[in-house]
Amino acid sequence: MKAAKVKPTIKFADLEKIDMRVGRIVSVEDMEKSDKLVRLTVDFGDFKRKILVGLRKERENPKEIEGKQALFVVNLEPKEMMSEVSGGMLFDIGYANGITPVLAIPEKEVPNGATAG
Repeated sequence: MKAAKVKPTIKFADLEKIDMRVGRIVSVEDMEKSDKLVRLTVDFGDFKRKILVGLRKERENPKEIEGKQALFVVNLEPKEMMSEVSGGMLFDIGYANGITPVLAIPEKEVPNGATAG
């Protein structure tokens, strides 16, 4: 593992702007014409989102995360990728360290939509 540098200090108020929630990954679908992107359908309790993530090169079988809960940032500006809009970001661990990323998951089952922080 390569150590990632500590990022610059931010104000606590900036951290409070991030809306991080637990969501259940309902489905994982390959994105046509992309060798890395998959489309997640994620259930956050009172809403669902399509979130595009680059898992195809990181995992032999991206569908193995279907049904799992994970942390997501849900208040990012929508981002268009491959002519589709992503409505959030999967929060994973390890990419910046050069290791195969793993999901950031709650230690036990919690209601979908539960907030982190």
